[in-house]
Amino acid sequence: MSVLPLVFTSGWASGINAYAVVLLLGLFGAAGLSDEVPASLQRTDVLVVAGVLFLCEAVADKIPYVDSLWDAVHTVIRPVAGAVVGALLAGQSGSLPDLAAGAIGGSTALASHAVKAGTRMAVNTSPEPVTNIAVSTAEDLGVACIVTLALFHPLAAAVIAAVLLAAGLALLVFLWARIRRFLRRRAQRREEKRLAGSRSGPGRPGTAAGAPRAPGPPR
Repeated sequence: MSVLPLVFTSGWASGINAYAVVLLLGLFGAAGLSDEVPASLQRTDVLVVAGVLFLCEAVADKIPYVDSLWDAVHTVIRPVAGAVVGALLAGQSGSLPDLAAGAIGGSTALASHAVKAGTRMAVNTSPEPVTNIAVSTAEDLGVACIVTLALFHPLAAAVIAAVLLAAGLALLVFLWARIRRFLRRRAQRREEKRLAGSRSGPGRPGTAAGAPRAPGPPR
């Protein structure tokens, strides 16, 4: 069971930034700094793709509303990435069944993704970029530090990841009322725009829709 803390930590980190996890693990393995990283994550093509996608996420994650759209797209990608990375780490170690490792990594990634996506929705209730940039940068640095720590001190990293996950879930419950108000206001604005568009239907040029037309010349 020695690989379990690493699987849990990589799952938590994958729910926040899966591409950073794959990139960091692959670089550490390719540099010979860790024997825990499977060869499939060290391949050049995997590292290149992970690096490009990480750069895309680094930009999208710092733009208000775009970050929430990005999170919605990755609702499936991040848990799957956490499950795959967990299974690969277990296969490399041989101390945990691949299926169990995949389930732990995927479920942990799903939970941390829910925290990340919900927190961003709360942040976007104040649509200014400074908060988004600060939160995104903190997430990226946190993932980098904890994944690095997990390769050398997996138990300590797993404890930190568990505390952060629990704190994030508690924060999400606290922010849920704010998120609901934000969603309600956005739905109301969309409905108002739809009603405004339906009222201004097609009419004669220069006249409002539904206005009486000027009488024509007598026959």
